[in-house]
Amino acid sequence: MHSRTYAPVLAAAVTAAVTLLGGPAHARAGAPADQPLAARVVTYDAGASAEFRSAVERGAAIWNESVDNVELRPAAAGQRADVRVLADNGWPRALTTSLGNGTVYIGRQAVGQGYNTVRISAHELGHILGLPDRKPGPCTSLMSGSSAGVPCTNPYPNAAEKAAVEANFGAALAHPEATALRPSTTVD
Repeated sequence: MHSRTYAPVLAAAVTAAVTLLGGPAHARAGAPADQPLAARVVTYDAGASAEFRSAVERGAAIWNESVDNVELRPAAAGQRADVRVLADNGWPRALTTSLGNGTVYIGRQAVGQGYNTVRISAHELGHILGLPDRKPGPCTSLMSGSSAGVPCTNPYPNAAEKAAVEANFGAALAHPEATALRPSTTVD
């Protein structure tokens, strides 16, 4: 059986456990049970995102407004970023190396066809946060990507997408040793 088959089951189980425990994140072993864990910080470097830098920053801000268990922050000068964001002439895509780590390409090909740059940025960052494509899909699903069509400019994750990221990073906060994702490339 493929590992993708287990991902929805695991996400549902983690979400149920988080709901039953009463919050988005709980203390690590040895810490008081009522003390929530701090959000995991994922740093990004948008220095090579060229004309898409503001769209990348807005995409990161949208995720920060939408979830509690992870925070996307620009890397400090000289700091190695968890995520590199690059502009290129191809189609947008994300290469994830593990949960919260990888490379995002904001491809000019999709932008040239009329796709919204903030939606592209938020979508590709969604892959870095552990979300798969959900194609075909409606505009209300950020991870439907290009299948929602050029007129779709919605850059916001829906409730299920938010819950999945919360579950991914809630599990990562509670069990950091169990957060590795298989490296993958997602071309949208």
